[in-house]
Amino acid sequence: MIAGTALRTPLVRLQADSPAEIWLKLENLQPIGSFKIRGAYNAIRQAPPEELARGVLTASAGNMAQGVAWGARERGVAATIIAPDHIPETKRAAIERLGGRVLTVPVDEWFRAIMESRFPGVEGLFVHPVKDDAVMAGNGTIGLELVEDLPDLDAVLIPWGGGGLTTGIASAVKALRPGTRVFTVEPETAAPFASSVAAGEPREVDYRPSFVDGAGASALVPGMWELARPLVDGALTVSLDEAAAAVRVLAERARVVAEGAGALALAAALSGRVEGILVCVVSGGNIDPAKLVTILEGRTP
Repeated sequence: MIAGTALRTPLVRLQADSPAEIWLKLENLQPIGSFKIRGAYNAIRQAPPEELARGVLTASAGNMAQGVAWGARERGVAATIIAPDHIPETKRAAIERLGGRVLTVPVDEWFRAIMESRFPGVEGLFVHPVKDDAVMAGNGTIGLELVEDLPDLDAVLIPWGGGGLTTGIASAVKALRPGTRVFTVEPETAAPFASSVAAGEPREVDYRPSFVDGAGASALVPGMWELARPLVDGALTVSLDEAAAAVRVLAERARVVAEGAGALALAAALSGRVEGILVCVVSGGNIDPAKLVTILEGRTP
C-alpha cells in the first residue's frame, strides 16, 4: 500500500566510541524527512472516497502533518493541521509547501485534539498521529525491514513521541524475532512513558518544551499504554545535552542531519546502557537551521 511513496530506508553502521555495535535506520531520508509518511499515507490511501470528501485533518508538531499533507495531495483533498504554537518554522513551511493549512493553537488545545481525535469547528477525516491502526501498520514496515536487513540484531532503540512508532515497529519485530529487545527513548524534560513504566501504571509529568519538539509530552495518549507496554523491554531517558551531542555525532561521523527526536535513540545507545548489536531509529531530520548551527557549535539550544 505504501510502496512507491515511502522509501525502504538504508541501515548503516555507525563508527562510534561505544562497546555496542550501532546501526542507524535512516528514516530522515524519507521524502518528507520523517518516518511519518509511512503511517500517514497508509491511512489516507486506505480510506474510502466518501470519508475523504470533506478533507483530512490531524494534530501534529510537524512531521505527521507533512505526511498527512502529502497523502491528502495524492488523493486530491484538503488537509488541515492543528499545530502547537511552538511549531518550528522549518516544519510549518514544509507543511504549507505540500498544500496543508496550518492552524496554530496553545499546546493544551493541541494535546486535547490528540486526546479527543477531533478539533472543534474543523471537519474532515481525523488521521490520528499515534493510535490509528493503519498508521501503526505503516510504521510497522520499519520493523519488517530491520529483521530482513539485520536478522541478528539484539535490540531496537526507538524515540517515543506518542507510541505509534514503537508499537508498530515492536509488533513486527517481536512477531518475527521474539528475543529482540525494544527500548523507548524520551527527553528527560518530557518523559511520560518512562515515568509510567517506573510506576507500573500511566502517569502524567511536568512538560518542558525543548528543541526536541518531535518527542515527549505531559501524558500518554489514551490506549497506548495497554498497546505498547507488553512489547517494550525498557524505557530510557536522555538529557537535552545528550540529545544535542548525538545530533553532532550524526552530522560529524555519518554526515546525517537529524532533528532532536531523531537523535534520541543514538543518545541512549552512546550512553552505554544497552549492549549488543543495536539499531537506532533516526526518526526524522526536520530541524531548524539555526538550532542545528547552535548544536554544531557545541551548544544546546
